[in-house]
Amino acid sequence: MRIGVPTERTQGESRVALAPHAVYELTRAGHRVFVEAGAGEASSIADDSYEEAGARLVEEAGRVYADSEIVVKVYGPVEEEYEYLREDLVLISFLSLPVNPELMQALIDSRCVAFAMETIRDERGLLPVLTPMSEIAGLLTPQIGAHYLQRPFGGRGILLGGSTGVRPGRVVILGAGIVGAGAARVASGLGAEVVIVDKDLDHLRQIENARLPNTTTLAASSLGIRDAVLRSDLLIGAVHVVGARTPALVDRETVSQMKEGSVIVDVDVDYGGCVATSRPTTLADPTFVEYGVTHYCVKNVPASVPVTATRALSNALLPYLRRLAGVGLSDALGADEGLARGVVVAEGRVVDSVLACATGVEYNQLSSVLPLHSEAR
Repeated sequence: MRIGVPTERTQGESRVALAPHAVYELTRAGHRVFVEAGAGEASSIADDSYEEAGARLVEEAGRVYADSEIVVKVYGPVEEEYEYLREDLVLISFLSLPVNPELMQALIDSRCVAFAMETIRDERGLLPVLTPMSEIAGLLTPQIGAHYLQRPFGGRGILLGGSTGVRPGRVVILGAGIVGAGAARVASGLGAEVVIVDKDLDHLRQIENARLPNTTTLAASSLGIRDAVLRSDLLIGAVHVVGARTPALVDRETVSQMKEGSVIVDVDVDYGGCVATSRPTTLADPTFVEYGVTHYCVKNVPASVPVTATRALSNALLPYLRRLAGVGLSDALGADEGLARGVVVAEGRVVDSVLACATGVEYNQLSSVLPLHSEAR
């Protein structure tokens, strides 16, 4: 099968979907991989490395799309790439369609088959492709917050670890999933006082069982969240609802009453964010100040460490690409329900029920759009 890897064109995106080791495994299995020249440059991957792995370098994105049956990207196509989408193409990418109606319409109009990597499930119901990116984002957020709490960068002048005789900074984390757990681990390691909030008591028990120093858990409630946020120096939004817009758990009034010079890092801002004042920013211009509070709302936080993130993403993607390329789309989807749940748009129709509900469009079952069983073909 022919697999294409174009250069990312989303502003500030420095990752590439496949690293050379993944390309090597695919070409060794007999597949052809087309990589746009320069695609790995921001991840410190030279074109020569791709060629040595068996890839064919292509100078233009249009040719990558035209020559490929499967195109794999980190982020969904930008407007200039819409014209390359077509009916017999399989696209695999992080899509964030609930907050990107223009891209969703382009995918529908093109009649391609689009996988949202953030909704692919494994046999345990977990999110195997999104998870490594969430891990990286979680580990980074306390470092980011600690940076912007420093006075020269607009912060209150708080050291998260405190000092002898001086209380540490207080970090409040909304969400105890992969991002939140990673953030709690790092913030605790820095010596901060950590409060992690979630409505899922099993997630909170996992945090408790980890016995992180200076870390307490709090069952989510409107009043509890408000009180915790107002007492925070650093607020980390780590809430994610699979395939749907993130609920705003912190309203504008609460943000307006936070301590001046405090910091908000909202991770899932590409799905709307869990703080009402959040809006997407870029790595080139990552922050803005509202009500005296510094907001860091970069939607692709792992792109700040592309060498690590590219390899982690490649590791997660490779088994699914092998399956799709090895047996074909219909057989792969028919045999793997979790992979099938990653398909959000196919042949001009929305086939993900959560996306359909979130965007108000008609929902179609995947099996009614694509033949998933041999007897139906």
